[in-house]
Amino acid sequence: MADPINITLYRWAGHWGPFKVKIPCGECTLTKDILNDTFDNELFGIPIRLTEKDWLSCWWQPLKRGAWHAPIVMVENKVISQGEALNRGVLVQAVIEQWSKRDTLRGNIIYGKAHCPFCIEAKQMLDEAGINYEYRDVVNDSQHLYRMIPEVKAIIGNKTPVTVPQIWLEDHYVGGASDLKLWIEKKGTQYFPNNVVAITHPKSHSR
Repeated sequence: MADPINITLYRWAGHWGPFKVKIPCGECTLTKDILNDTFDNELFGIPIRLTEKDWLSCWWQPLKRGAWHAPIVMVENKVISQGEALNRGVLVQAVIEQWSKRDTLRGNIIYGKAHCPFCIEAKQMLDEAGINYEYRDVVNDSQHLYRMIPEVKAIIGNKTPVTVPQIWLEDHYVGGASDLKLWIEKKGTQYFPNNVVAITHPKSHSR
């Protein structure tokens, strides 16, 4: 198991010399709730280590990273939010970006979306070739979207648009539907449309 993603929350609390925070911070409490709920949903299954700190007691730490207004949220020492309640989409993207650097995609995976003709075609080709796979909808689950994009960009380049489907087979990147067709042909996997039956002819015997 890879090391957990480190997240730090600096809340409006603590003391510094004669100064002490006495006013509760509603946005800090809301940010903590958003963190926990996102861990249980969009980021479920990803190991995360959350550290909470009182901002006034260690204000210089986030200041080194350019943050000074609690609540402050940092992912692996990178500031992703300050001065307001956390945007969970920003959190998911930041965590998945870090996780993709530590975790390798394994197995057979299709990233796609509903009603995408090329995604439907790719799934049909795999089904008919008898290849098991995991389908990940990038629209219904933002975790899949944020995982797919950096993985694909690392291969095709940052300037090339990312489309779906994006396919991994046998732990390796394949590409889209047209690339899948070539992969199946190269592998020599039997591929028959649903309405075609493979007929094996018996060998003839000479008398």
